[in-house]
Amino acid sequence: MIEAKKSRMFEWMFSFYNTWLLRTSFHRLYVRGHVVRTPALYVANHSSWWDGLIAFQLSRFVFQQNSYAMMSEEGLKQYPFFRKLGGFSINRTQRKEMMRSLDYAVSLLRDGNSVWVFPQGEEQHIEKRPLHFFTGAIYVAERANVPIIPLAFYHSFRHHRKPEWFIHIGEPLWAARMTGSDRKEKTAELERICTAQLDEVRRLVVSEQLQSFTRWNGGAL
Repeated sequence: MIEAKKSRMFEWMFSFYNTWLLRTSFHRLYVRGHVVRTPALYVANHSSWWDGLIAFQLSRFVFQQNSYAMMSEEGLKQYPFFRKLGGFSINRTQRKEMMRSLDYAVSLLRDGNSVWVFPQGEEQHIEKRPLHFFTGAIYVAERANVPIIPLAFYHSFRHHRKPEWFIHIGEPLWAARMTGSDRKEKTAELERICTAQLDEVRRLVVSEQLQSFTRWNGGAL
């Protein structure tokens, strides 16, 4: 397992570059939902290379959290600078290493940080259904006793040369109160919630009912 090696200076410098990158790459970004600024496990669907960069920007400027993110060991080895932004690895091919990563996430949360996970485990097409999650998110939330914040990430081309990005922030969930007697059943419930959120965002985008969204410039709301 590769642990994070955060650098506040690097995060500060990267945030300027990332803000510029988002503003120049997208026509607009939109956010809806209630922002909770307490340590939490943030869970989102994973359909784009942009997901981690969006998560970083949300953590820094919207949620205002000291956050870490779980990413594949292969990806972290390819882009080691993500360690300085809070990235740490997971290798699902080896159970012992996988459990080390999950327990590392638990320790980060217990220390008052937030953690981002993409429980699909890999990038999958934005329209692929059903969403399929690994059970690790429930394991981490139960052990750390923190809320799960489910997010929906949706991107689309509409009337402009550049794409637009839509973010829905769901209500906090507590693993202990979720439907199901074990982690597998609770993971299925989390899949249903995240799928419903994502489908609702898609419906609003397709019907162009964007009144509930706030325009976001990539910085503070």
